[in-house]
Amino acid sequence: MTPYLIISAISSFLRSQKRRAECRLLGAIASVNARQPVAALTFDDGPHPEYTPRVLETLARHQAHATFFMVGEAARKYPELVRAVAEAGHAIGNHTWNHSPIPSLPRREFLAQIRACQRAIAPYGDRLLRPPYGLQSLSSCLAARIEGYRLITWSAEIEDWREDDAQRMATRLNDGLEPGAILLLHDAIYPGFDERELLFDRQPMTQALDLFLGQNGGRFQFVTVPEVLKHGRPIRCVWEWEG
Repeated sequence: MTPYLIISAISSFLRSQKRRAECRLLGAIASVNARQPVAALTFDDGPHPEYTPRVLETLARHQAHATFFMVGEAARKYPELVRAVAEAGHAIGNHTWNHSPIPSLPRREFLAQIRACQRAIAPYGDRLLRPPYGLQSLSSCLAARIEGYRLITWSAEIEDWREDDAQRMATRLNDGLEPGAILLLHDAIYPGFDERELLFDRQPMTQALDLFLGQNGGRFQFVTVPEVLKHGRPIRCVWEWEG
């Protein structure tokens, strides 16, 4: 092996070790290394006056619990829905004040975003933070950890912001279901990068959720994120900003 290849191999190894250390120390939790058949359903971007109650009805019908990562603006507008979610036994997490990509924000603005959202979901909010779009930077991960938050992303998603086929989405949920999985859905769609691709109608998603839970047949228990974290070692990742 030439000196160049040796140096290149060492450099690659050091980068991989640095990445592993970053994930272990600062990375968001994407799933849990669980042995028992438990998984976490999560819903982003709400609450929504029409669709959040439908999701709550579906979850109750199947005796499932979930975690709702709420946008502060919406939570302040619909405090009765925040309370209804909590009183139904679900967990509530922080999805920032207005769904801005975290890495694009100055640190002061990032902290203002999550603090404003936490006030809006009080007194029900857990210290859980889901970065909009899953986007993070190492500095934002560190700042969130200092503020006492656990960053939560996901291990499987169904692209329900653009998919309108309930059966396909139910199949994707089944494909992503494994012990310790964190599954991403949306009880609302917050306006984003390209609204032409966004499906604001949540009816197909609620149908997919009903199909999925009905097909599960009790094989898995669906619990909140704080509960699933009790079942194993968190598996972490850092999804860095590329913009």
